[in-house]
Amino acid sequence: MKRWVVVLAGGVGSRFWPLSTSLRPKQLLPLVSREPLLVEQLKRLRPIASPSRTLVLTNAALVPAIAKLAGAPPRKNLIAEPKPAGTAAALAWAANIIRQRDGGEATMISVHADWAIGNPAGFREALTAAATTAEQHQALVTVGLVPTRAESGFGYIELGPHVSPGVRRVRRFVEKPGSDKAAELRASGALWNSGIFAWRVSDFLDEIKALSPEVGPALAKHARSLKGFFGAVKSIAVDHAVLERSKRVLVVPAEFGWDDVGTWGALRRVRPRDSRGNVVQGEVHLVDSAHNVVHAEGARVALFGVNDLVVVSRDGVTLVTTVEKSADLKRLVESLPASWRGKK
Repeated sequence: MKRWVVVLAGGVGSRFWPLSTSLRPKQLLPLVSREPLLVEQLKRLRPIASPSRTLVLTNAALVPAIAKLAGAPPRKNLIAEPKPAGTAAALAWAANIIRQRDGGEATMISVHADWAIGNPAGFREALTAAATTAEQHQALVTVGLVPTRAESGFGYIELGPHVSPGVRRVRRFVEKPGSDKAAELRASGALWNSGIFAWRVSDFLDEIKALSPEVGPALAKHARSLKGFFGAVKSIAVDHAVLERSKRVLVVPAEFGWDDVGTWGALRRVRPRDSRGNVVQGEVHLVDSAHNVVHAEGARVALFGVNDLVVVSRDGVTLVTTVEKSADLKRLVESLPASWRGKK
């Protein structure tokens, strides 16, 4: 089997300010262990595809830093997107590269760089099952995760009939429902939309051509020009551009301890906690305080008699918010003076 892995690593991760910056975004931060999230992901994927069959799609400013990471693929496999254009464009260009190098029968498995995975072996089993399903059914396959909570910030997949053991048709995608709807979806057996995809590149590119006027014409005209393609494509997520329009979409349910580590508050789910539920890094002293997330870099931080706070100190900048409000940190970052945001 000719199988490739595509890692999407172009996000900024503004919800981790002030630790994250434009040149040190979320995927390059050691948020779960002592290694950057991208390094952890590349290590997990190594048994599925060699570095020579691993593509990392990112922005041009991050290519030098990613090239220096342990386990990074060859430089020619680090694809610098000229501008953000959504996951449909990124995955279409990755499929285009794989087709040119290895033929249309090759299978690509797409993941994001910035996840925490509790069970790496289970993760790889799910990716392999998705790839095998894509090859056997000539389908576009997504991995749906069994929800562990009624999360309103994730998309959901409503399940259709069985196709084979462990494989279902997708009845409908539901994008980020409210809290009540999320609880209803979870109770009905719907799955989280993980953003994990597998397909033969020829099948995916056929659907791009047939179903996506935002991406298909640009790829047909600029298949040999990265700059030309990204200059002509319209920004859109692959879910909207292809998956919601296609009749060839299947889902493989899975459970392997997945978390998208989307906020400072999420670290309470993926990192060790002390006896009072605090997650701390650096020189931190806590008294009568519980369920806080504290990151001290180049500073000492003391908390007394407070709960459910996020406190982050780095390079002379200190953030104080609540765990709940940390989900909305992007709004704060957008309001900051440019000199506060940092580029290091």
